Amino acid sequence: MSTLDPDFLAQQDVPELIPARMLNEFAYCPRLAYLEWVQGEFADNLDTIEGRFAHRRVDRPSNAPVPDPPVPDATDALAPNAADDSVLHSRSVMLSAPGEGLIAKIDLMEFSSASVLPVDYKRGKVPSVPGNAYEPEQVQLCAQGLILRENGYHCEGGIIYFVESRRRVSIPFDDALVQRTRELVEQLRTVAAAGKLPPPLVDSPKCPRCSLVGICLPDEVAFLNGPRESVAVRHLVPRRDDALPLYVAEQGAAVGKSGDEITVRNRDGQTRSIRMIDVSHVCLLGNVQVSAQAVRELAAASIPICHFSYGGWFHAVTAGMTHKNVELRIAQFAAAANPRRSLSFARRFVVGKIKNARTILRRHLPKPEAADTLRRLAILARRALEAASAATLLGIEGIAAKTYFEGFSLLLKPDSGFNIEGRNRRPPRDPVNALLSFVYALLVKDAALAVLAAGFDPMLGFFHRPRYGRPSLALDLAEEFRPIVADSTVLTLINNGEVNPDSFIRRAGAVALTDAGRRAVLAAYQRRMESLVTHPIFGYRISYQRIMQVQARLLARALLGDIPRYPAFCTR
Repeated sequence: MSTLDPDFLAQQDVPELIPARMLNEFAYCPRLAYLEWVQGEFADNLDTIEGRFAHRRVDRPSNAPVPDPPVPDATDALAPNAADDSVLHSRSVMLSAPGEGLIAKIDLMEFSSASVLPVDYKRGKVPSVPGNAYEPEQVQLCAQGLILRENGYHCEGGIIYFVESRRRVSIPFDDALVQRTRELVEQLRTVAAAGKLPPPLVDSPKCPRCSLVGICLPDEVAFLNGPRESVAVRHLVPRRDDALPLYVAEQGAAVGKSGDEITVRNRDGQTRSIRMIDVSHVCLLGNVQVSAQAVRELAAASIPICHFSYGGWFHAVTAGMTHKNVELRIAQFAAAANPRRSLSFARRFVVGKIKNARTILRRHLPKPEAADTLRRLAILARRALEAASAATLLGIEGIAAKTYFEGFSLLLKPDSGFNIEGRNRRPPRDPVNALLSFVYALLVKDAALAVLAAGFDPMLGFFHRPRYGRPSLALDLAEEFRPIVADSTVLTLINNGEVNPDSFIRRAGAVALTDAGRRAVLAAYQRRMESLVTHPIFGYRISYQRIMQVQARLLARALLGDIPRYPAFCTR
């Protein structure tokens, strides 16, 4: 194709074989199955981790060969309950059935001379429902039975083993269950071929335990699609990340691994260890080495490595395999190639930035100086929302930035020894701009990780046009967070005395941070990203780090037509 077609994905063939596990997900929630199977989304929670632990034995393939299907013979005694039957077992067997359009990895197969029973392991207790198993579990097991039948095995039922109860539940494959399973196969294939994410469940008790709730955003999507008064947004998104970033800024340090820990060894040979499970991403600033073993393990654990220059310039991200959500990247490229649609997203980013800049000044600027500045920023925000072209929007953003920094200089304590006369960079020529440049690089890093996790290509944006080596979409997302995260961090550092003139080095007209100054900035920035704030639309309290991730997901939802427009984050 020479041009990007928004309906491109819908025109593609659905994979020939549907995994039996996806039938379970589809019966449970069609949106969940679409996110996992079509868009390739996945996230762990306690339930998924416990599920893998419960499967630890049956996930190890057995060495014994899988018996061939028996050949029917009138003289054979093939009754399933024959007294002399000897039972054989085979674990973790992958089989497919092209005729049924199914594929499955069967946890355990129990063979007798007459038949075979698929055994599916589930982590929880036996539910108190008719048949002692929910429909999704029965459908998944029946799909395995249909696969076995097509491969020539006699299979009239299966077993669900509930690990917590240590109990086997027999599931007969009657005509009704077989028909329901085949219906779901066709429905899933139809939904996948349509290329449109199914709507979320409304106020469902299934959502709080779902591992993809932070990706699906069921209540947020329903709320934004309205009517809003009929939707209660539950606090399903965790307040903060359990894992935190690891910054390695000491020059000559070496990052390695030892077991399940990341090790950091300095030039003197002293070593610190951090559990990998506690690390969200690793940031290397300047001359820091990382071993091949550490890179491999971090990539396998989906922990990105962010590379900065010594001066704080954000260069690159080392990560695992590219996110599987091809559908989203197709929509992203199509929108970026459409000037009108691209402008609609760019307007939202710029309006969010101007409104948040105005909020910072409204909170802290003395009233006599504030009135005119706030009035001008309010006018510029309205103009940005109505900008007729990208060039006009860029001009409005430039005027707003100049107006904002005129007021920003008045927020610095007079006795702090710091001052700023406009924005300068590459290199920054005063300490305040040195702080702003470094913190902006950290912010763009977090925005890049958020859009990567959502499945975007961070290099192609809507407001920031493509340029070699520039993460344009990350810069777009970072716009609305610059005043309330980055600029606020700089004000805290200066006005609280966490940095002073000795925290900077001046050479050839350029200003850079010392090692001690950089450590102070990293600590203050991370405190800001972990601070809780009430979401102005949804009403729950989460950290700025989480809000940036939610915004990236909402951008994806808007691009795919799941919500009518992207809602910029504008703090009150």
